[in-house]
Amino acid sequence: MPQAMPPLLVLVVDDEVLIHDLVAEALTDAGYGVEYAADGNIALELLNGPHSFRAIVTDIDLGRGPTGWDVARRARETKADFPVVYMSGGSAGDWGARGVPGSTMIAKPFVSAQVVTAVSALLNDESYRFG
Repeated sequence: MPQAMPPLLVLVVDDEVLIHDLVAEALTDAGYGVEYAADGNIALELLNGPHSFRAIVTDIDLGRGPTGWDVARRARETKADFPVVYMSGGSAGDWGARGVPGSTMIAKPFVSAQVVTAVSALLNDESYRFG
């Protein structure tokens, strides 16, 4: 019997537990694996670790330390077209100037299905297929 493929792993970065729980539950229900980082420093550590993340969903304002903009730029250093979904209430207007190219912005408040749709769309785009 063939072995099941592990779910695609998504890094969710948010300093608000309620937002993380909402996003993680939606992604898990959609069949994705989820790893959580409560701030930018933890996210950067995870990106430097052995995990095989296939996408990032990150808030912009993560308290002290690196922002979601920083986390996304670091992910793009590892793979130039790494799928990035930003979530923000107050910083959404800066996306055009500070966001990485080819990313998606979801303004807060949002419904969890928007995040799943955004991640799925980026992962299904030809340019994001990993070999």
